[in-house]
Amino acid sequence: MGCFVLCNPFIMKLMMFLGNDLIEAVPVEAERLRIPGYLGSFKRTLKQKYKDMIQQYGMPAEFLVVNPEPPKVPEKKN
Repeated sequence: MGCFVLCNPFIMKLMMFLGNDLIEAVPVEAERLRIPGYLGSFKRTLKQKYKDMIQQYGMPAEFLVVNPEPPKVPEKKN
């Protein structure tokens, strides 16, 4: 999985937070984000996995999808 996740520009990360704490980030395919239920399946899995932690925290988990690659900065021409 190494280079595929790190080198594929179509891989993004779904990050789960409790408050300000990042709990877990999982790779998701950018092309499939438009498919109904695609992100929901990941969210349900993460919520189930961390059910006890979410209950102890007393607040719902928050999710964010990000592109882990730094933005490309165009080179300046002299």
